[in-house]
Formats: sequence, structure tokens, C-alpha cells
Amino acid sequence: MFRLVFSAGFTRLLKLSFLISLSLFLSACASKMTMSETPISSQKNAQILTEDFMILSDETGINLYVRNKRLASTTQFHKDNVLLFVHGATYPSETGFDLRLDGLSWMDVLAQQGFDVYMLDIRGYGKSSRPAAMDQPALQNPPIADTDTAARDFASAANWIRQRRGLDKINVMGHSWGTATTALYTTRHADKVNRLVLYAPVWLRKSASLTDSGGALGAYRTVTIEDAFKRKNTGLVPGREPQPKEWFDAWAEATFASDPVGSKANPKYVRAPNGSVKDGRLFWSAGKPVYNPELITVPTLLILAEWDADTPPYMAETLFPLLTRSPGKKLVILSEGTHGIMNEVKRFSLFNEVTRFYQDSSLSQPQ
Repeated sequence: MFRLVFSAGFTRLLKLSFLISLSLFLSACASKMTMSETPISSQKNAQILTEDFMILSDETGINLYVRNKRLASTTQFHKDNVLLFVHGATYPSETGFDLRLDGLSWMDVLAQQGFDVYMLDIRGYGKSSRPAAMDQPALQNPPIADTDTAARDFASAANWIRQRRGLDKINVMGHSWGTATTALYTTRHADKVNRLVLYAPVWLRKSASLTDSGGALGAYRTVTIEDAFKRKNTGLVPGREPQPKEWFDAWAEATFASDPVGSKANPKYVRAPNGSVKDGRLFWSAGKPVYNPELITVPTLLILAEWDADTPPYMAETLFPLLTRSPGKKLVILSEGTHGIMNEVKRFSLFNEVTRFYQDSSLSQPQ
């Protein structure tokens, strides 16, 4: 008969090995719990503080609208939990970033996760100052608010936030044309950026622009709800509905109320500065980038959805290998969403990936 006999020393060794393994297991579990999503609910919105500001730009007479959201319990501010977001070429930040659908907006989610989160309207958009050219017939003036101007406006807001919170760096995120704004800002001020998210990144164009209808460019263009609905559905397979109609209607109501002139018209419209369209013609559609991706030296996430017809996946796939100096760069393509996935049924796939990127401790950079 075969029998195993263990010495007392070997038994102690087994116990020690077990305790070490258990400790490592519990440590791993704790780490996963730290990185897991904070429980989110619309009821918790009652704990969120919201503040609206008008801040100075770098040009006399032009003021910029900034909104801040955070939990009342968030009183410690650092480079990893302060975030500034900016919109794309047509619509203001509020209805892309702070539109409550089923009781929650993206800003609400980030605030509940412990972020001190800000959004910005570039001049000519939303609640920011409208340049005088926007009160005149469009063709009387050249395009306004191009990418260079937007990057300067972003710098004004970022500097104001860093001073307000006493920080050297903050997190940065842009959507669509806003990715050109934030990327250009980052190439100029890498020492002030912690991590960069380019959501639906624009890059050299091989397909038609959905924001450029052709013809002469004036200071701004007008976009109706019908235009917005058509653009939203471009390229979708029949029968695919990534956004419930009532969600689109809620977005349209809020968005087309943001223009003090267009909101009174019939049909309603928003005026969008044409600087981004001008840059599309001069740069993106002409094979010339607005910024040099080799100058981006911070961790960068490129993220978009598979049905994006505005900034199709080939743009991000082309840009990604050009980020040669971005440590920990990442490319994510989400399923079953469009250019506006932040307001679609799959929106939490976007929210979770962005939060995970900002919280990834392996991307920590030297101070």
C-alpha cells in the first residue's frame, strides 16, 4: 500500500505557499474591483454639482461657455480625474455630452465615477459668443472658427481649468472635428495633457464629407433637423436602428433650441461656423493633415463605432500607426454604432472603454 508522508517542515511550507497564493488572489480581486465600473444610477444625479461659466478667450469680446459636473463628495482634484471635452463641427457640446437619456448623460456617468468633468463650446457654437459675422448673411464673410482658432479656444478653457484646480495636466477628449482641435492642442501643449481620447477621429479623407455640401463657403452654414436625420442614417443597413426615435427627438429638441436665431425659424435650424469645412477642403480632403501625429507624446485612445459614416474606421486605422511617440496608444472599434454612439443604445460600450483608458494605472507617466 502506497502512503504519502510529509514532514512538519514541508507541511509548514505548504501552508505558507497557500497563504501567499491566497494573498495574491485577493490582491488581484481588489485590483479588479478598483477598476470595475462604479454603480451608476439616475437617482445618484442628485449628488452631482453643476456649474456653468463664461470665461475669457484670447480675443476681446469673445467669451467661451464651460460647464462643470462633479459629485459633491469629489473634493480632491488631480491629473487623472479632471477632464475637458469638446464637440465636433456642427453641434454644441451639451447635446453630445450632457443629454440625459433614460435619466443619464455621459457627463453624469463620469461625474458619478469620480471625475471632475468639463465641456466647452468653441466660439460660434452653443452658448459661447457668436462672432459678428454670424449675424450677417453667410456669404458676406469668409469661414470663421477654423481648427487653429478652436485649438486656441480649447487652450483658454484648459488653462482656466488647470488654474482653477491647481494642476499642471488634465485629461483631454474631442469628438469628430474636436479630435483635430484636441490633437492640435496636444501637439502644442503636451506638457499640459495627461491622456488624450480621440473619439471618432478625423484624418485624411478618401470619402465624401457629410458636412460639406459643396459650393461657395460663407462664414457659417445652416443645418435643419431633416438634414441631421439624413446624416445620422447615412450608410446604415436597412432595419438597423442604433438610436430609438424618441432619443433622436430629444436630441433634436435640445440641439435646435441652442441657436437663438434658428430656434425661432420654421423649420428650425442651427448655424455652424464653416472653419471646419474650410479646413476639410484645404487639408483633410487634400491629403494634408492639420497636425503632426508624431508630436503627440501622451497616452492616446482612438475610439469609434463600426457604422461611422462621418469619420469611417479607415481614418483611425490610418492614423494609429502614425502615433509613433504615444506610449500605451490604443485603437478600439465598437460594434453596432454610428458617429453619434454616445447617444445610442450601445453608448455604454463607449463610456466604459473611455473610463477604462483614463483609469488604466499601467499608463501612468512620470510627473
